[in-house]
Amino acid sequence: MSRGDDRPYIGRFAPSPTGPLHAGSLVAALASWLDARAHAGRWLVRIEDVDTPRCVPGADQLILSQLAACGLHPDAPPVYQSQRGPLYQAALDQLVATGHAYPCGCTRADIAQANAALGLSKPRHGDLVYPGTCRPDHGGLKGKPARAWRLQVPPRADTPDGLWHWHDRRLGPQSQHLAQAVGDFVIRRADGLWAYQLAVVVDDGEQGITDIVRGEDLTDNTPRQLWLQQCLGLPTPRYLHTPLVCGANGEKLSKQNGAEALALDHPLATLQQAGRALGLSAEGHTVSDWLASAVTAWRAQLTHWPLR
Repeated sequence: MSRGDDRPYIGRFAPSPTGPLHAGSLVAALASWLDARAHAGRWLVRIEDVDTPRCVPGADQLILSQLAACGLHPDAPPVYQSQRGPLYQAALDQLVATGHAYPCGCTRADIAQANAALGLSKPRHGDLVYPGTCRPDHGGLKGKPARAWRLQVPPRADTPDGLWHWHDRRLGPQSQHLAQAVGDFVIRRADGLWAYQLAVVVDDGEQGITDIVRGEDLTDNTPRQLWLQQCLGLPTPRYLHTPLVCGANGEKLSKQNGAEALALDHPLATLQQAGRALGLSAEGHTVSDWLASAVTAWRAQLTHWPLR
């Protein structure tokens, strides 16, 4: 998105229904809501239930009720990724037709073995870099059955250092060598499910999302999504990644490490805690009054986090 983009602001909060919201996910939800309201924009909620084995029945309704208790109401009915398969299939078909996507027959063990042969190991909290074994220019499947579909990531030729450069409204200039740090990544999984990267890019494009406000742990996903947007001919949103909320052990709060569900017997206190994590000075004796004050406080911060 260029500085001259004059599309009306549309933001979104996109939780996965793998359990209730916790303190960290509320910070991201609140920040995205505040940014939309501060720009007189629309705020959407998208239920990212494409990874069906991890989804918990009823968690979507619980999340929506938690948001409502905190006064965070979307401007349109939520959409569900599990109902949007045809959109993802059309995108995959386009990527295959343009030579950007190819079938892959490698198992995790195959990829680990190939990395070991190259002297590479899995980074903490990261994934093994795919070495391009099944790329068409490497001979393709070579008789192996296709398991997944991958997006080909060429070295970036339009920057002197080969890096993807982008601007984060809060974190400032960012960069990543996508080919070396990630490699060709999965867009349709071996189990037939759609991968997060493809689904989120297709959805953001189809919903007209202009601004993505989300947790800082997702920052390194951005270059993959920028490349997918480019391959699919979609506009690039602006990005703002929010501070993470960490537990006593220093790890970010997440459902995977047992983060407690939001305590909503006192929604105002819960919102105030989330506001402090965002560095906001807001006042109010009711949820609605506090949110109004928080929008004003957020708007004051926009001199540091402008749209660009």
